[in-house]
Amino acid sequence: MEPAIPVHWRISDSQVPYPEAVATMEARASAIAAGEAAELVWLLEHPPLYTCGTSGKSSDLLESRFPMFATGRGGQITYHGPGQRVAYAMLDLKRRRPDVRAYVAGLEQWIIETLAHFNVRGERREDRVGVWVARPDKGPGCEDKIAAIGVRLRRWVSLHGIAINVEPDLSHFSAIIPCGITDPRYGVTSLVDLGLPVTMDDVDTALRAAFGQVFGLSITV
Repeated sequence: MEPAIPVHWRISDSQVPYPEAVATMEARASAIAAGEAAELVWLLEHPPLYTCGTSGKSSDLLESRFPMFATGRGGQITYHGPGQRVAYAMLDLKRRRPDVRAYVAGLEQWIIETLAHFNVRGERREDRVGVWVARPDKGPGCEDKIAAIGVRLRRWVSLHGIAINVEPDLSHFSAIIPCGITDPRYGVTSLVDLGLPVTMDDVDTALRAAFGQVFGLSITV
């Protein structure tokens, strides 16, 4: 059922420090759960950093190149930084559908529909989190991760969300084992790495359109 209150949409023009982002998300999620604030989708970029989810392993940090933050989201170690569009979604699943798996599937589809705007085929993998693109140019069975997903729920309000690689420095991923995946066939890519001259504004426009397609919601600025 579509919520009566429209989802708010916020874009931060400057890089947001990770602790500030978490504090803002947690405050907003508490207000949403209390019925005191509208749902929010927040688009931003972080300065270079690594985050470790609830199933992360310290051994997956190969080099302490940037600050590491422990976080309550699911998943393992990942990188965030300039050129990566992070979309934090604070949605009231109790009023929508209180089903974690269905929500994660919705986030995956949001990414897939966003990539489709640029004629990129994003795909799910049952044994690997995130959204992937086939890279036959790199060899048989090669695939690269183009977007990550990490979710936390508090009183059935979602925190964290998705991160799409638009034009980050992909070498920054080399200091970690991204999401614990060691198979050499599986790497990391971005829209620009795939040869697409896409800007962050282009991705934001696609994200807004795809969010409405997947979640069936009106969005206000």
